Amino acid sequence: MRRVTTGLARVLIFAWAVVLALPASAQTILPPAISPSTIAISTRTRELDDLLHSGRQLELERRWADALSHYEEGLRRYPGEILLQRRYDSSRLHYDLQRRANDRSFRESLGRMPFDQALDLYAQVLLMIEANYVDAPNWQDLVERGTNDLEVALGDRAFVERNVPLAHRAQAAPFAPQLRSILGTRAVGNRQEAREAAAFAAALAAERLGIPPTAVVLEYLCGATNSLDQYSAFLTPDQLNEVYSQIDGNFVGLGVELKTQNNILRIVRVIPGSPAEEAGIREGDRIAAIDGKSVGSMSTDLAANLLQGEEGSLVHLVVAAADGRERQTSIRRRRVEVPSIDQIGMIDRERGIGYFRITSFQKTTLRELDAALWKLHREGMQRLIIDVRNNPGGLLPAAVDVSDRFVERGVIVTTRGRSAQEDATYVARETNKWRIPLVVIVDQDSASAAEIFSGAIHDLKRGTIVGVRSYGKGSVQGIFQLNGAGAGIRLTTAKFYSPNGKPYSHVGVEPDFEVRQAAKPIEGGVAVPTQSDRMLDAALEVARGANAAPRQARSSR
Repeated sequence: MRRVTTGLARVLIFAWAVVLALPASAQTILPPAISPSTIAISTRTRELDDLLHSGRQLELERRWADALSHYEEGLRRYPGEILLQRRYDSSRLHYDLQRRANDRSFRESLGRMPFDQALDLYAQVLLMIEANYVDAPNWQDLVERGTNDLEVALGDRAFVERNVPLAHRAQAAPFAPQLRSILGTRAVGNRQEAREAAAFAAALAAERLGIPPTAVVLEYLCGATNSLDQYSAFLTPDQLNEVYSQIDGNFVGLGVELKTQNNILRIVRVIPGSPAEEAGIREGDRIAAIDGKSVGSMSTDLAANLLQGEEGSLVHLVVAAADGRERQTSIRRRRVEVPSIDQIGMIDRERGIGYFRITSFQKTTLRELDAALWKLHREGMQRLIIDVRNNPGGLLPAAVDVSDRFVERGVIVTTRGRSAQEDATYVARETNKWRIPLVVIVDQDSASAAEIFSGAIHDLKRGTIVGVRSYGKGSVQGIFQLNGAGAGIRLTTAKFYSPNGKPYSHVGVEPDFEVRQAAKPIEGGVAVPTQSDRMLDAALEVARGANAAPRQARSSR
């Protein structure tokens, strides 16, 4: 089991990311007689109505990834809102179903897996939930969630066409309510009874609808994992390999990060030295076609699946530049090393201010950190800006190790779970410290492990935080491989807390200097402050005003 804290999905052809801007809040003018509390309630209601309306439009267009991101952002603004949570849960069911349908490894495992093996896999997942999930499972609820998954699947045309014979399709829609009514009379109080309930549902679906029972059991399996919380999920074999690739910092592919926005598939990052960079692909380019298939409104996951392939194989792309001009190119896939630290350089040589960006926390991060620090030290670094904007997290130990390079003493982070083995307190060690004035830049997409690092710097008063409040993810996930299936699950196993004992969930890290508008970080080469990057400009001003006579910027051994 590997412990990760990743909160935001990122894709470098093995991951994906969708960022959706929310509509601006409506402005209202109310009569003077209305009290301030009524004004606040009215404005809040209008904002929620706008959020729900915009989300509903995305759902009607079946843009499930965009809808999911939209409701997730809404819940960050209005945590605990029941209507938003319901729409989020519904969108997640549809999104997960669509993602599985587009996943080659899932379709292949579905086609060859016997019914008994599927039931054993379901039982294995239930055992892992019982042993490792942060909260005690409600078995009746887990079965109900599986029924919800099946109901959504039976309302999906692609699922029905694949799994329900033509003669039974008219009975598909009413089947789930009937099944729910029958299962409601069964007592489900343990893992065995949950397994028996899923087996019963599969047998009944096979009898009445002709559905392969394995397909039904896998819906119950996904319902049990994917509905626990927004970070727990079933991982198909390909998705499990993607997670391991993210942890290890390398993968076979092109070396690009994709984002779908307004039905346009854009390149949002190109890995230095990757096949994509060598082929002239640039950030901001749009992919129009993959191997002759028009992208159109294709989801990021489907596009990523098409871009994946064996090492040495070719993929043919039609790429449109920012000015709209299209070109054809063929790129050979190969193994790409993904740096977790980049843009290393002196941003202000006169004052000795160094800069680098941490894009994720992975196995190689500490080694890359040490190399970056010594490089900047040789160039005269006396102060340092570390940028963790858009950093979705990664490995918990990597975040602790990075924090430990700068924190001289005290608790870095604590974790608490249902199982005693998940309870841990990570404390700064005594050696290998860099005692330079430090500024850390965060934004609303700095999550998870990035919050462990920036939160430790903030609470222990080791540096200054600049930007906007971070994402607010405060849970640890374990990655568990399933025996005999090549698949896995990601489960929330613990919550983590700041050095001051405060939870990060729905709270995040508050900056010492708030900069409301965040332009994206500078791209390529050595970082240079620009008019468009107000956060970096603010961090520079803070760094320039730091201790006028900083200590020698060396590591103590």
